[in-house]
Amino acid sequence: MLLPNIKHPNQLKKLSVDELEDLAVQIRQFLIEKLSVTGGHLAPNLGVVELTLALHYCFDSPRDKMIFDVGHQAYVHKILTGRMDKFDTLRKYKGLCGFVKRAESEHDVWEAGHSSTSLSAAMGMAMARDLKGDNNRVIALIGDGALTGGMAFEALNHIGHERKKLMVILNDNEMSIAPNVGAMHNYLSKIRSDRYYLRAKDEVEMLLKKIPAIGGKLAKTAEKMKDSLKYMMVPGVLFEELGFTYLGPVDGHDLSKLIDTLQQADNVDGPVLIHAVTTKGKGYRPAESDSHKWHGITPYKIESGQVLKAVGNPMYTEVFGQTLVELGEQDERIVAVTPAMPGGSGLIPFGKKFPDRMIDVGIAEQHAATLCAALAMEGLKPVFAVYSTFMQRAYDQIVHDICRHNANVMFAIDRAGFVGADGETHQGVYDVAFMRHIPNIVIMMPKDENELRHMMKTALDYNDGPIAYRYPRNNVRGVPLDPELKPIPIGTWETVRRGEGYAILAAGPMVQLAEEAADLLKREGISVEVVNARFLKPLDGDMLKKLAASGTSMIVLEEVSQAGSLGSSVLEYFAEQGIHDAVVSLMGIEDRFIEHGSIQEQREEVGLTLEAVCNEIRSLKTARTATLGKRSFTS
Repeated sequence: MLLPNIKHPNQLKKLSVDELEDLAVQIRQFLIEKLSVTGGHLAPNLGVVELTLALHYCFDSPRDKMIFDVGHQAYVHKILTGRMDKFDTLRKYKGLCGFVKRAESEHDVWEAGHSSTSLSAAMGMAMARDLKGDNNRVIALIGDGALTGGMAFEALNHIGHERKKLMVILNDNEMSIAPNVGAMHNYLSKIRSDRYYLRAKDEVEMLLKKIPAIGGKLAKTAEKMKDSLKYMMVPGVLFEELGFTYLGPVDGHDLSKLIDTLQQADNVDGPVLIHAVTTKGKGYRPAESDSHKWHGITPYKIESGQVLKAVGNPMYTEVFGQTLVELGEQDERIVAVTPAMPGGSGLIPFGKKFPDRMIDVGIAEQHAATLCAALAMEGLKPVFAVYSTFMQRAYDQIVHDICRHNANVMFAIDRAGFVGADGETHQGVYDVAFMRHIPNIVIMMPKDENELRHMMKTALDYNDGPIAYRYPRNNVRGVPLDPELKPIPIGTWETVRRGEGYAILAAGPMVQLAEEAADLLKREGISVEVVNARFLKPLDGDMLKKLAASGTSMIVLEEVSQAGSLGSSVLEYFAEQGIHDAVVSLMGIEDRFIEHGSIQEQREEVGLTLEAVCNEIRSLKTARTATLGKRSFTS
């Protein structure tokens, strides 16, 4: 067994190609076994085993910068850089991160959980290298899906313009290998990447131009012939026109060809793009046959591929998807828009029922947002179904194209709050802060799945501008569902527990936590009112005034960034109203990034627990008692 002895990628250079191929088999088996227990991104990593081996065989990490787009396909990279013994902790609290993580290893030079960033990062590192006078390589690995992101095209344009020496590897895992154009194609790839050929080509062109009278015409004719041949024979002409030397397509599972191509690419004095065609899920039949399902997977049985799902209620995402189908049957104006997440966002049933009203724009959140604005302006009812963390990428379009136009776009914000194992790059805890200050928008969050359904109806019936409903990556509570959907009056909160003296204003899943705290404190003789603060914007001003007038001490409890939160808006409201004696305590997420682990572990880390809520109420009670005692003594 070679794999247990690999502690550093430099050891690969001593291996033969046959040994590397054996190592690839061992790595696949290791990943299949480990992820059957921990879960994780299996299919993407099975698809890049040979590609990652070839990279580390040809180049010298960390001196040579290997930049993985998104980063969830870097498990093989982690194995080869000394972290194999930590895979039992993959995506667990305080364990190995499921993405590239700079704090984990010097070999992790760029970390990202969102796509399409690698090319910009590579350009930055190449420019920094040249400014410092270094001579290391810079290699960016990007998938065909990530290449649909607008940021990737911006970077391609800049790289082609500057012509810095760097390498882009396009991992194309969505299609079979392109038609083989035979020996000529392979020959062109070699001569176009050969430094002596490139120099000779320039010298011939110069000599032709020096021929009196006819030299310029000959050179021009030769250039036209070269371009014509290129268009006929080179499949990567788009990249060629952008300024890249294109090599490929190459079989991304053929180590000999990969190594040869990487070595050819290293000879190019300028930007080069290698088109590697791979099979997502390679080497494990269930993952190969359904790469979407096995992209990110929970624990499973290796032999059968049966996924081991915990028995419980469905996810909020499923309720959203089912309800959208119901509403779609009632209103043909509804159009669902997703940035490459139809499965994850629960839109598959809607797409099957209404294929013409289902729009997947690819990894292009900015485009999706502006598209929705235009759809709304033309009288349709677009539902922008998007994860909270990915909606961040469309901030400018939400401000400029949707809210400024007061376009009647419905935002279905999935994964709101903590997301668990995906960690800090995917936490859905910032959308409230970056949305609530934008004029015209309404923001809601349901306490349970029944209320989510009513909020979807509320959004559909609302015609005065953009409106959002956000829901968590949790199983639903299992409450009964009302057969008839009715809109909720905009800006109204709901009292779910009566109390006196103390109130918890909670949003989303925190309402259940607040109810549990109220029940526990009742045994201690503390009466706590629980308010379902279901509208994060606008606030229920009448209820806030009533609570403040009665001298009620309040806690605002929410699973979002405390800066810019519902709690912040409550404090702002009291300041605007001139109510200076209201007692308000905020319980949210402190000003730092929260890493991977279970959702419960993440809540415990930031103090969003039953014990913490009860202690906060007890502290308010102690402060109130002390204040009342002081007033009594003074009087």
